[in-house]
Amino acid sequence: MTVSPTTSPAEAAQAAQLDARSRELRRHIVRAISAAKRGHVGSSLSLVEILRVLYDDVIRHRPAEPDWPGRDRCILSKGHGCLALYAILSDKGFFPASELDSFCAPDGILGGHPEKSKVPGVEASTGSLGHGLSIGIGQAIAARYARQPYRVFVIIGDGESNEGSIWEAALSAAKHRLENLTVLVDYNKHQSYASTREVLDLEPLSDKWRAFGFAAKDIDGHNVSGLRAALTALPLERGKPSALVCHTVKGKGIPFAESNMEWHHKNRVTDEETAALYKALEGR
Repeated sequence: MTVSPTTSPAEAAQAAQLDARSRELRRHIVRAISAAKRGHVGSSLSLVEILRVLYDDVIRHRPAEPDWPGRDRCILSKGHGCLALYAILSDKGFFPASELDSFCAPDGILGGHPEKSKVPGVEASTGSLGHGLSIGIGQAIAARYARQPYRVFVIIGDGESNEGSIWEAALSAAKHRLENLTVLVDYNKHQSYASTREVLDLEPLSDKWRAFGFAAKDIDGHNVSGLRAALTALPLERGKPSALVCHTVKGKGIPFAESNMEWHHKNRVTDEETAALYKALEGR
C-alpha cells in the first residue's frame, strides 16, 4: 500500500514498515513471552512505537534514579500491555534485560500487569482498567501546586475507553486546564473479544475528547517521525490537556497476529509459535 496525503491514519498504521529498533523492541517482547509461554501479545505490540518515541525523544528520565523528582511521568493505564513497557524500560537500563526471562515467574519482578513497588520505572500499578488517567490527573495537579515543570503522559486503550471513569477524569482534567497532561489512546480498534465497533463503538473518538475539553489530534501510532513531531510540540493548545488518538494495529509486526483476537492474550505459547514470532520479525 502506498501512503499518500489522503491516506487515513488507520490505513497508514496498517502500511507502516518497522525499522531495526522497532523490531528489536518487539524481540524483547517475544523473549518474555517465550519464557512465560503466555502474555498479552497483540495488546503489547500495538504500543511499541508510542513508548519508543516517548522514552527515546520526549520523557525526561534517569534509569539509575527512577524516582528522580524532576522526571516526567508515564502511566501505562492499559496495564495488560505491560510487555511493551518492560521492553523499553529494560532497553533503557531501568533493570537488566535478563529480567525478561523471568516474566510471570514466582521469583521475578515482572508480572502480567505492572507493579510500581516491584518494577523500577513503573509509575502506577495498573491493570484494573480506567484508573490510570485519574492517577495521572492527580500527578499533573501536584506538579502545578509544587511549581514543578514535569509533565504527565497517560496511555489508555480503546477498550478501556468504555469505562465511565475515563470520561469523568477527562472532565476533571479539562476543568483544571492541565496543559501538562497528555493522553495517548492506543486505538487499535480491537478489545478483548471483538472489534470496538462491535462491542461499543467509540466513533467519533477525537471529537469526543474535544467535547470533553481536550485539544485532540489523530495520528498514525506506528509512524515514528509523526509521533516525534506531535509529542515534541505539546501542548496541542495552551490551557488545555492534550489527547493524541494513535491509530495502531493490534499485533503490529507479526502478520499472523495482526488484528487477530486469538493473540489478544495467548496461553501456552509453544516453541513452534515462539519461533514463528521471531521469524516474522526478520527484516520486516
